[in-house]
Amino acid sequence: MDTTLANDLGRVGIWTNALRPGSPSGGAEIADAARELDELGYGAIWLGGSPAVEDTFPLLKATSRLLVATGILSVWQHEPDEVAARFAEANAAHDGRFVLGLGVSHAPLTEGYRRPYTKMAAYLDALDAAETPVPAGRRVLAALGPRMLRLAAEHAGGAHPYLVTVDHTAAARETLGEGAALAPELKVVLDPDLTRARATARAYLSGYLELENYLNSLRRLGFTDDDFRGGGSDRLVHAVFALGDAEAVVPRVNAYLEAGADHVALQVVTENTGRDIPLPAYRTLATALGLSGDHG
Repeated sequence: MDTTLANDLGRVGIWTNALRPGSPSGGAEIADAARELDELGYGAIWLGGSPAVEDTFPLLKATSRLLVATGILSVWQHEPDEVAARFAEANAAHDGRFVLGLGVSHAPLTEGYRRPYTKMAAYLDALDAAETPVPAGRRVLAALGPRMLRLAAEHAGGAHPYLVTVDHTAAARETLGEGAALAPELKVVLDPDLTRARATARAYLSGYLELENYLNSLRRLGFTDDDFRGGGSDRLVHAVFALGDAEAVVPRVNAYLEAGADHVALQVVTENTGRDIPLPAYRTLATALGLSGDHG
């Protein structure tokens, strides 16, 4: 298995669904933003919103160094042979900088949803058997629970968990072992007014607290139904978000890295998440995190 993925990802990336083709931002603005993220020193762009592989092509074309990953592609929506072909196309054209992030999505969002673990295992087998196989070391799974994490360690290059805590990262590292990449997502609200920051966080978090996969993951971490009411308790909000100014984000990122993450994918949450591209926030975070020195 290719074990270089963790190094290739760098310390910090950006998770966003605002850079998808057809988003309110125009194509030129998306390309310019991707180019700037590359220049700022981020290691990867994780394209959210259940993208197809080809949705990443404009980002790969606009950049020259960072990795671009699906964060995540739903295995219910795309045939593995077609995904394998698009994977090969992306990497042949862009110096191997595309990473395939795969996930099983959620029952309310997926017709015919059943036995998600079995579905993922079969999908990985199909990628292996495709005419142009997807190398295990260049695919990651949106793994939350122990079984999916073990599958990520054995049949992928690692895991890209979403909506997780530092404690989850520590447990995930133990399950994955040392050879697999671990790249959790972390939501960020850059606002020094913590009362307002928590309100912004809750408005965004509330939708995720209707999805059982996330609730089960959070329950395994010790949260209860009381923590899920009203958009999330203070305890939950502060566990899955970094709130405050950029200097307050730095120790939160470091906590995930120290717990075993190889890379942290930052999602900047605003009142217009997914519609506006928060370039000022990306610039501020890159400076605070010292990213310019990550890639000479």
